[in-house]
Amino acid sequence: MWRYNDTRQREIQQQNEKNMSANQDTINAGELQQLLATGCCLVDVREPVEHAEERIAGAKLIPLGQLKQRAGEIDVTCPVVVMCRSGKRGGEALKQLKEMGISSVRNLEGGILAWKAAGLPTEQSRKNTMPLMQQVQLTIGLGVLTGAILSLTVDPRWVYLCAFFGAGLTMAGTTGWCGLAILMSKMPWNRVNGSCCATGNCATNL
Repeated sequence: MWRYNDTRQREIQQQNEKNMSANQDTINAGELQQLLATGCCLVDVREPVEHAEERIAGAKLIPLGQLKQRAGEIDVTCPVVVMCRSGKRGGEALKQLKEMGISSVRNLEGGILAWKAAGLPTEQSRKNTMPLMQQVQLTIGLGVLTGAILSLTVDPRWVYLCAFFGAGLTMAGTTGWCGLAILMSKMPWNRVNGSCCATGNCATNL
C-alpha cells in the first residue's frame, strides 16, 4: 500500500512538473496584451498574406518556413512571443527557437483567434481579397464536389480525388501545416509587397 501511494505521488508530481513546463511555454491573450505594453518581441510566423489580412499591431512577420534563416532578426534582449492563427505553427516555431538557443520564448495560446475572441484589437488590410482560409475551404470544397460528381458519372476512380483532399485536411488538422494554404498564399492575387511588418518594430504600446 505504501509503495502504491509513493508511486502515485511521484506520478502526480511528474504530471504537475509537466503542466508547469507547458504553461511556461505559452502565454494567453490577456498576458500578451500586458507584455506588449512594457515591450516584447512579437513574431508572427504565418504566411505574408495572412499577416496582411489581419495582424496584432507591432508584430514582426517571419514565416515559419523562414524562421531558421531569419532568427537573427529577433530581438532577444526582450521577451519573445511567437504567434500564428490557432497556436499550432507557433508551437513548432517555439520548438525551433529553443533548439537554436533562444530560451526566453513563449507561444500565444490559441493564436490570433484567441486574441480576437478576447475582444482585443487587430489591424486589418483594406485589400479587397477573400481571406486565405476561405480560399482554402472553397478550393477543398470544389475539389471534393468535383471528385464525387466525376466518380458517379465518369469513372469510380475519381473518388480518390475526394480521398486526397480528405487526407490533406487530416494532416493539416493534426500538424497545423497546410500545404494548400502555403500554395494559395503564393498565388498572384495573394502576394503582398515585402515580407515584414510596416514598422519593422516588435514592440508596441496598446
